[in-house]
Amino acid sequence: MHNMTKIYLDTCSIQRPLDTLSQTRLRLEAEAILGVLTQVKAGNVELISSTVLELETQRNPLVIRREHGEQILAQATSIVIVDEQIEERARYFVPVGIKIMDALHLAAAEAAGADYFCTCDDRFLRRAKAVAGLQTRVVSPLELIEAIEE
Repeated sequence: MHNMTKIYLDTCSIQRPLDTLSQTRLRLEAEAILGVLTQVKAGNVELISSTVLELETQRNPLVIRREHGEQILAQATSIVIVDEQIEERARYFVPVGIKIMDALHLAAAEAAGADYFCTCDDRFLRRAKAVAGLQTRVVSPLELIEAIEE
């Protein structure tokens, strides 16, 4: 029996289905995220949360987005508590141009043994993919749905 695929969705990925879907790309990403969430609900993949994801979600001033985020994070099978070790690892990502909050998400996903880390942020995606020795595969929503539905 192989281990279940573990995924970590950052805040922009979780919120993508609520974005104004005027562009085709945004619609496709929203559909991909909804597909991923269907796989989570079905128990086919494990969703990982973290204290930094919970904090960002709670800080969202828009009630609908905050509640949407909380509903998704409630389905997580594990919550990574960001500690000094994770903060230390996150600092390693900053010199390559990754913002500290993004770096914390990435370090938390890696600490949890996530197979995939999903973001909609192109700049972050590009920079994270360039990090040498990263234990988690960084993907876009479309890459993620392709990977878990194969």
